[in-house]
Amino acid sequence: MLGIAAKAGSVVSGEFSTEKAVKEGRAYLVIVAQDASDNTKKMFRNMTDFYQVPMYEYSDKEMLGHFIGKEFRASLAVTNEGLSHSIEERLKQQSQLNNGRN
Repeated sequence: MLGIAAKAGSVVSGEFSTEKAVKEGRAYLVIVAQDASDNTKKMFRNMTDFYQVPMYEYSDKEMLGHFIGKEFRASLAVTNEGLSHSIEERLKQQSQLNNGRN
């Protein structure tokens, strides 16, 4: 789904672009790599809480970049509301599957 969103021009990536999209109200979903620095995770957690944007930690920097056809990415934002809902549902399902394995 992230690849589809990227091809549709509905993904911004990288710390600066993701932050800008959130602050401008264009981000409907933020994804931060699980191997991003603790400071990066905290910054995005605080920002997304303040701006009321859902945020998920998912995969690693290499895979996040791969999903959208780019190099390493620690963060990205989905800027299409419909696509963000679809991606969020998949992230929730994945999270439930992973929690069931513990």
